[in-house]
Amino acid sequence: MSVPNETELLARVPSKLYIGGQWVDGSAGHSIDVVDPATGSVIKTIADASSDDGIAALDAAVAAADSWAATAPRARGEILRRAFDLLQERRDDFALLMTLEMGKPLAESQGEVTYGGEFLRWFGEEAVRIAGRYGTNPEGTGRMIVSQHPVGPCYLITPWNFPLAMATRKIAPALAAGCTVVIKPAELTPLTTLYVARLLEDAGLPAGVLNVITTSTSGEVSGPIIEDPRLRKLSFTGSTAVGQKLIQQSAHGVLRTSMELGGNAPFVVFEDADLDRAVDGAMIAKFRNIGQACTAANRFIVHESIAEEFARRVTERVNGFRVGRGTDDGVTIGPLINEAAVEKAEKLVRDAVERGASVLTGGSAIEGTGTFYEPTVISGVKPGSDILREEIFGPVLAIVPFTDEADAIRIANDTEFGLVSYVFTKDLARGQRMIERLQTGMMGLNVGVISNAAAPFGGVKHSGLGREGGLEGIHEYLSTKYTLTPDPFAV
Repeated sequence: MSVPNETELLARVPSKLYIGGQWVDGSAGHSIDVVDPATGSVIKTIADASSDDGIAALDAAVAAADSWAATAPRARGEILRRAFDLLQERRDDFALLMTLEMGKPLAESQGEVTYGGEFLRWFGEEAVRIAGRYGTNPEGTGRMIVSQHPVGPCYLITPWNFPLAMATRKIAPALAAGCTVVIKPAELTPLTTLYVARLLEDAGLPAGVLNVITTSTSGEVSGPIIEDPRLRKLSFTGSTAVGQKLIQQSAHGVLRTSMELGGNAPFVVFEDADLDRAVDGAMIAKFRNIGQACTAANRFIVHESIAEEFARRVTERVNGFRVGRGTDDGVTIGPLINEAAVEKAEKLVRDAVERGASVLTGGSAIEGTGTFYEPTVISGVKPGSDILREEIFGPVLAIVPFTDEADAIRIANDTEFGLVSYVFTKDLARGQRMIERLQTGMMGLNVGVISNAAAPFGGVKHSGLGREGGLEGIHEYLSTKYTLTPDPFAV
């Protein structure tokens, strides 16, 4: 892995809005400062879109919709494939860019380039596999034709924690299905999405098919877009509270919606688990992306007979982490995204300790430059603790003991969220029971990371609607049409 020069890379990243195939300034003349959370310094200043800019982006997407929908699936797929190939050539650029604007270590950013790129490749392949069906109706009086069609212009809202993968996971299926797009990245990490737009532009994507608006006034810009009757699809990844508001807004236009919302993932370790594998799984399920992932394990529910040993082992591993700027050699834990994230971690740990939990390592913000929080392990977390109800979104591993399988299921399901769960056991029948009984849309059985472009990603309950990735992902951007024709053999 070669690390590009930071100044030269940032100079290559666009700073303007991307509307109708043109890089343009915001109409209001305002700007956004993008900050490196490891240093607190401004790394680039970019355009700040107004509501007028948002509508201009939608205008461009609407204007390009018919021609893009009529573009051959193979042609759409080959543009995505070219984008995938270009991403591999520019992977070091993208990795460093994510580390600069989000903070994760370079090795993890490289992993995200691999993961995010797979959505371009996967949906490039799926573009030519959009299928329908033809058959005789039960009465024998006609023929039924079922066909799939692009839903129309889409508005995509992405979060800050996986700047590349969250963009490609939404953009790629939309384009493969024949939909045009307006995408609004998070204010905290907009640079990667702007660089993705340049990538797709270089891959030959026609003007207006993808439009990017960066803004510091998300509600003001998003509202008119969502209310516009020309919009047909809304996809959002972020907090449940914001997702609920967007669902309410989308009801007026009866929009197709995909919502990937909050999580509160249980990580259940049974007494018969391979403890080495469970600890390895815990490290990646908790500390990947500095714990800032909706799939991050939030509650470590460990059988009482092994809870102490599990805590000892994970504490030993956590004590070996190196905290620092993600560009520095050997760093395994970068900064949290901002000061509010540090304050939240402090508050949740403090509440747990006040209720009787013990801090085994860490437990404090790190003084000095940047928004760093110590990798932390706390054990003996008591029922009612805030840390069991709220998504931590930080490097804090909280251990809760349980007595038997029924107790583990009760604790795991005691949340309004249901995105992902993790279970470690050698008992195959028990593993199958947990698949049936845990109320989550995804599950890792004896593994600590599950995300894959070929798999349907999504949750149940307050964790969202719809699926991203897999065979299911492209259908979120397609509408089904049924046509009946007369019996061709009737006299």
